[in-house]
Amino acid sequence: MAPQRKLRLKMGFKLLLGAGVVCLLVVAGKLFNVPELLQNALLWVQNLGPAGPIAFVAIYVLATVFFIPGSLLTLGGGVLFGVVFGSIYVFVAALLGSTLAFLVGRYLARGWVSKRIQSNEKFQAIDTAVAREGFKIVLLTRLSPIFPFNLLNYAFGVTQVSLKDYMLGAIGMLPGTLTYVYIGSLAGSLAMLGASNQSSNPQAATIQWIIRIVGFLATVAVTAYVTRIAKKALAESVSSEGSPHVTTHHS
Repeated sequence: MAPQRKLRLKMGFKLLLGAGVVCLLVVAGKLFNVPELLQNALLWVQNLGPAGPIAFVAIYVLATVFFIPGSLLTLGGGVLFGVVFGSIYVFVAALLGSTLAFLVGRYLARGWVSKRIQSNEKFQAIDTAVAREGFKIVLLTRLSPIFPFNLLNYAFGVTQVSLKDYMLGAIGMLPGTLTYVYIGSLAGSLAMLGASNQSSNPQAATIQWIIRIVGFLATVAVTAYVTRIAKKALAESVSSEGSPHVTTHHS
């Protein structure tokens, strides 16, 4: 009993720690003006010269891990580095940050989740099915704007999706990255980020509508796809549980 009690305490501590971190981040977001902090951080990056890209990536990674929305940073990448290099830096930073969050979710919460579902074969079947189709699911959810980026990083960590599929599925972030970096480049300066005339730019408006359509289609696709594989996994689980063991007698 002692080892089991120790394991439960360990899992409980991890869960409590994770909940505490989330609460702390929510309170911090209320107390501090996050957009203003990010704006100041971008101004600091702008004055760093050649070291700017490294600092930008580091800030973006930290923002991703700590649930800070990265839209302003992505727009800022377009202002500071232009469309090409801005897209590269943002994508690399988002990939690094999301992977770090994924690993935190996996090693902080995966053990606890596994303990909860190990006695339920249906949930195990669904989890395994999602793991088999991991790349497609990650790709589609990255294309869909309905799934919160920062939360999704941790959520995938508690599934059986492989790290390889998770990272490859990150290519689904490219359309949104290119769009926001391009829109940011149209602003011309950090002071103009979020200005009303930015959203009135015909080119920006057209691209935003294209991305919205792609995002809507991806949302429909991932919903239908996950529903289908979940039903299939459940059917397989029920079939395996209900199938009788037939014995044949040879005369």
